Amino acid sequence: MPLTPLDIHNKEFSTGFRGYNVDEVNEFLDQIIKDMELLIKEKKELEERVAMLNERVEHYKSMEENLSKSILVAQETAEEVKANARKEAQLILKEAEKNADRIINEALAKSRKIALEIEELKKKASVYRLRFRTLLEAQMELLDSGDWDLEMADPKLKTV
Repeated sequence: MPLTPLDIHNKEFSTGFRGYNVDEVNEFLDQIIKDMELLIKEKKELEERVAMLNERVEHYKSMEENLSKSILVAQETAEEVKANARKEAQLILKEAEKNADRIINEALAKSRKIALEIEELKKKASVYRLRFRTLLEAQMELLDSGDWDLEMADPKLKTV
């Protein structure tokens, strides 16, 4: 068991012939007692400081562990967000492709319809031209024929 300042203070030495000077021994023991008390006080302060620092180390270890867990959770969440974004992008792309196909098909259908209408209008224009030409030719024949002059001379026709 280690010596305490009280042990040193209470220690008594037997005196012998030609023994040590008692005053010098007592002075030396008093110095040892003071030094021991100082060392014990410093030791206690250091032990308290070590305990406090150990608590702080444990606190920081706990914080480090929590931060590590948080980082892992954040990484996992980021991966989930990326995966969801990829899926959503694929869905948007598929939807856009569907819309593009629909728009193209509608445009093709309209184009075909317009082409058919154009063909129909060309046929109608051709028929109209043919009829108009026939009418004009008939009118030209009427003008060229002598019947025109007779009809103009007929008073009954003037009233018409």
